[in-house]
Amino acid sequence: MAEAIVSLAVERISELLIREAVFLKDVKEEVESLNTELKRMQCFLEDVDGKAEQDTRLRNRVSEIRDLAYDAEDVIDSFILERAHQGGFQGMVKRFTSICTKPWHLHKIGVQVKAIQTKLQNISKNLPAYEISRAGEGSSSVFNVQRQLRRTYSHVEEEDVVSLEVSTKDVITKLMTEEDRPHAVVSIVGMGGLGKTTLARKVYNHVDVRRHFDFLAWFSISQQCKPREVLLSVLKKVLSPSNDEREKIEKMDEIELRRTLFDALKEKRFLVVLDDIWRSEDWDILKPAFPRGRKGSKILFTTRNRNVASRADPWSTPVELSLLTDDESWNLLCKKAFPRSKMGSQCCSEEFVKLGKEMAKKCGGLPLAIVVLGCLLATKQSVAQWEMVHKNIHGHLNELPRQDRQYGAVNRILVSSYNDLPYPLKPCFLYLSHYPEDWEIPKKELIRLWIAEGFIPENKEFVMENLGEKFLEELIDRSLVQVSRRDYTGTNVETCRMHDLLRDLCMKKAREEKFLEIIQQPLNELEVTLAESMLRRISIHRSEISKVYLKGEHPKLRSLLFPMKEEWEELCISKYKSFKFLRVLTLAKSNNYEKWHVSTEIGNLQHLRYLKLYCYNGKMILPRSIGRLNSLYTLYIKSGYESAIPDGVFKLERLRHIVIKVDVVFAVRGFRLGQGFTSKNIETLKRIEVDEKAVENNAVLRWTNIQSLGIVFTRAKYVKPTLILLTKLQRLRSVSLSIFDCLDPDLEPLSQYYHLSKLKLFGRIEDKPHPNGHVLKFLPSNIVKLTLAGCKLSQDPMVVLEKLCHLRILYLKDAYIGSKMMCSSNGFPKLDYLRMIFLSKLEEWEIEDGAMPCLRELKLVNVECLKMLPEGLRHITTLQELSLIGIPRLLKERIKVIDGREGKDFYKVRHIPSINII
Repeated sequence: MAEAIVSLAVERISELLIREAVFLKDVKEEVESLNTELKRMQCFLEDVDGKAEQDTRLRNRVSEIRDLAYDAEDVIDSFILERAHQGGFQGMVKRFTSICTKPWHLHKIGVQVKAIQTKLQNISKNLPAYEISRAGEGSSSVFNVQRQLRRTYSHVEEEDVVSLEVSTKDVITKLMTEEDRPHAVVSIVGMGGLGKTTLARKVYNHVDVRRHFDFLAWFSISQQCKPREVLLSVLKKVLSPSNDEREKIEKMDEIELRRTLFDALKEKRFLVVLDDIWRSEDWDILKPAFPRGRKGSKILFTTRNRNVASRADPWSTPVELSLLTDDESWNLLCKKAFPRSKMGSQCCSEEFVKLGKEMAKKCGGLPLAIVVLGCLLATKQSVAQWEMVHKNIHGHLNELPRQDRQYGAVNRILVSSYNDLPYPLKPCFLYLSHYPEDWEIPKKELIRLWIAEGFIPENKEFVMENLGEKFLEELIDRSLVQVSRRDYTGTNVETCRMHDLLRDLCMKKAREEKFLEIIQQPLNELEVTLAESMLRRISIHRSEISKVYLKGEHPKLRSLLFPMKEEWEELCISKYKSFKFLRVLTLAKSNNYEKWHVSTEIGNLQHLRYLKLYCYNGKMILPRSIGRLNSLYTLYIKSGYESAIPDGVFKLERLRHIVIKVDVVFAVRGFRLGQGFTSKNIETLKRIEVDEKAVENNAVLRWTNIQSLGIVFTRAKYVKPTLILLTKLQRLRSVSLSIFDCLDPDLEPLSQYYHLSKLKLFGRIEDKPHPNGHVLKFLPSNIVKLTLAGCKLSQDPMVVLEKLCHLRILYLKDAYIGSKMMCSSNGFPKLDYLRMIFLSKLEEWEIEDGAMPCLRELKLVNVECLKMLPEGLRHITTLQELSLIGIPRLLKERIKVIDGREGKDFYKVRHIPSINII
């Protein structure tokens, strides 16, 4: 990892030499010399990577080099900050020429650089000889790694990595036994990495289980159990509340939440999964919220502690997962180590088999270890490379007590897989440790943070976000990160997560490298003071208290991270000048419908690259000083009401992502672009308000990298010319159009958006009978995800939408005011998910046989006039989940089973595993 840290320092100095060459002329020689010395050290560190663990002296030298690289980065950042504060170099010269020929801060940087270089040279005298290869660029540089990264998930199988048939049947039998007692608990017990969660997910999604229970919910508990979060999550699922009701629920205390959840579940046969519960005390707190329910209701535990399972339900015998046998271990290793696309017949050669079986045995039958090892071996194509992995796994095992050797081997496997990462991927991996346990990590957020941290440098050869995606794919390929959800395309990652054992490794390595530290907010304390002044990155994990005030001096801090889930969390810092080197900052304020005046001091954070600001239940007032943040890549703002964006923001040339979100439903205004906003780097620009200036000066044509765009139109005359301009942006993939106070907007140019895959239309669309056909005929055929909201169409939209041959996800919200809807045979050939909300006048819906052959999930909300479900539903055999919320009472009675009697239309939905009626 040290070589990655040195690499980041080299990158920072190289950037400085390019951008500030004129101003560094008096110390340029010293800085270039330091850069060369660091590059030499970087090459040496690559050569000894992994060896330092077995050599204490070498480990100490590596640590010293790492700390000096940190010092070099501090010197460079201090120089940049000084220049920014003094108004540029020329201003400083005038100020100090009377004192000395060289400005004082340049003299200072020269002294500091020489001191670091001298220390590096002293270290090098005590190291083995090393040479500069490839003009000083390490063999694992970002550019080389980019070429080497695998492009697909070809050999990655999803979570069902071991045969669990017997255990699956056992758990399903226990769940479907109709015991008539309160708090019937079924438990899956076993050590970490054994497949408890995999088995629980398999059971949870099983067709028979989903058909058996009225309501199902899943929650990951983890070591830091937060009862309020659990109760809130389950309650939101069982009630599916509106925005107003959701706000009311979020303000409940724990007692109210328990009582409300109890009442909501008492008439249902429910299954609630509590994944990874550690302590009996956690269940004791949660238990009063769960009633007896209808006969057969169950709680499913996964736990590492057999006593937790036994105490929760003494009448139920836990299902204990056993370790894999040697043969099962070898079979699983083969699946991962010999992907179909690699090595061909070599997988049968004796050398590979002999080494592989020995290594599989060392995994101790633990599936996680076998999978990680297999993915590591999949990158090695020669016997010699396999022998090296074999040697590393066996290293120092004999020094461990006999009872610890099995776990020691597993740890060595995980460490070996980490050590094998190309060095640009190591900081990306360690950065994942800042997320709390069991956190669902958004891909876009993660990659933008990597970019802000400098893990992915700016370069004309590639788009940083694309390379970040490749980095994440590689970590997934190696089974160091797990896919949680795919996005609307069905192929790309939307969210990911980490296994507990890998997160433990991640946190340990991050601490060892002084890379990142997690600060747990003390219970019942509002203020958090950071005692360690050397911290580079911290992540604040809050206690049950919602507010965190951070104080103290932090001259080394680069990132202040605050993972948030709920809308009442708050993080404030006492003095911005105490955080002068920050590159990443997240702040949150809960204002109870008042204004939050963001401090003007925020403009002094000249190194800031990523700024996320939340203002819940209030209005955010941004200072003009934000326009001084010249290094900013990402600006993310979410507030209760629309906020004005200072004009200076639009002059920030390095900005790549501007995302402005407002809690108000159907907010009728966006933010106005400042004069001269012509950033060629901008990729995400959400909720801008278009006026005549944006149309007249053709500014949008300079946004050559734009991929995701949100626009608010307040005049119909701006719609067509703006859409025509946007057709020229070849990288545009996602467009959101909000149309307010516009009569008959001309959307015809959308038909030329050949690269578009995601489209949202908000607002009224006039659709009087037209000689050229349906008003929606302009929709591009390549759309994969489509949202129509508030359109109030009078013509049946399905006539056009069913012909979109790539459409996978369709949301209709107050989009149609007609009474009849028809889905024709062969229509919607790829539709996977359909949600229809507030179609207030819909009475009849017909689905012909052969329509929607791939539909998996259907959700109807407040379709209040619908008389019966379509006959054609019974022909959609792929349908897995049907949710009906706020539908007429008579419609419910036609499809429910009451006291063993099937409703008149139950035959239409009998085949659907999960039916939720709320």
